[in-house]
Amino acid sequence: MKFYPVTEEKGTGSAPDLEREYREAHSVGAVRVGETVLFVKARLKNYYIPYTDIRRCFRRVQLVPAKMCCGKGEFQIENLVLEGDAGELAQVQLPGTKAARLLMDELKVKMPGVSFSCPPKEPEAEQA
Repeated sequence: MKFYPVTEEKGTGSAPDLEREYREAHSVGAVRVGETVLFVKARLKNYYIPYTDIRRCFRRVQLVPAKMCCGKGEFQIENLVLEGDAGELAQVQLPGTKAARLLMDELKVKMPGVSFSCPPKEPEAEQA
């Protein structure tokens, strides 16, 4: 199995170490939580992000409008957003709210020095 780094640094570990950690990791949707690395499956590739490269981690909930037989509504799409020194590294869709909350609780234990709050919103430019 081939693994692709999300960050530029490629000195995280050798392929046998990553394969062993991938097998031992448990999955939450497209994310696999390893001991030292977070794996993300996108299409046919397996990406990895070392916990040491993550600076901020938070949930992003997107509301998707939908028309149903009896009216209108919105679907909530849960995403895990990972940020590094250079900005946003990945946004991964999760299976649901419960899975997102459990994953965040587990990541808080694995990455104690990381910020788990949403970044402050930039002030909107005043329109003239």
